[in-house]
Amino acid sequence: MFGLMFNARTSGSWLCRRPSGLRSLPHLTERSPSMSSDSHWLPPADRDLQVMELKTSGWVEVEERDAIFKELHFKTFNQAFGFMSRVALQAEKMNHHPEWFNVYNKVQITLTTHDCGGLSKRDIKMAKFIDKIATSM
Repeated sequence: MFGLMFNARTSGSWLCRRPSGLRSLPHLTERSPSMSSDSHWLPPADRDLQVMELKTSGWVEVEERDAIFKELHFKTFNQAFGFMSRVALQAEKMNHHPEWFNVYNKVQITLTTHDCGGLSKRDIKMAKFIDKIATSM
């Protein structure tokens, strides 16, 4: 995993550490210009508050993963596809792509940040964007 291992989840967050005995890899420890602070984990108190807020708009926590999920229903396939297109454009801008599934007028979305193995500020930002777009359609 490019010199990183993920430990077991404790109290709502994931811990990331370098395996012992692995020499330092400077190009992996330095911050990349494309990496934003949005890809960092949320502190547990911050995470709980943000997730609680998203739950009021229909997001649920995924069991066995540090992720959030939402299912949206639209009137037609065309409306669902238009929604997905708008989200896809934003995802490209944010360099943060959802896991999703579409059948006719139904869209299921799971958000997590694979780089850090769990929810990040970027997921919260994307979820809020998704909610905004969904209510405008």
